[in-house]
Amino acid sequence: MAYDEGLASLLRDAFIDIDGITEKKMFGGLCFLLHGNMVCGVHKDGGMFRIGKPREAEALAIDGVSPLSFTGRPMGGMVDVTEELIGDDDRRAQMIALAMTNARGLPPK
Repeated sequence: MAYDEGLASLLRDAFIDIDGITEKKMFGGLCFLLHGNMVCGVHKDGGMFRIGKPREAEALAIDGVSPLSFTGRPMGGMVDVTEELIGDDDRRAQMIALAMTNARGLPPK
């Protein structure tokens, strides 16, 4: 797996007290899921958050966020983030809040 373990640790620490969070290797990195639904993850060049389409504009307004496109085509409801964003406590918290809002609105898998 090609991802920064330090970035993974920052996200892991943010979820330490939240029931239902699991980790799964996917997308060439490590993802964090709430009751089986993806919240966020880390990959080779930073990370990604599943924030849902209703929160896309809000997420894209945060410095360090761009549309997620693994295949050249944007994936609706998902955004890519820089390493710097994950390392910034305030911006990381904003993104986690958006992604958790999305995940809590989905049925458990």
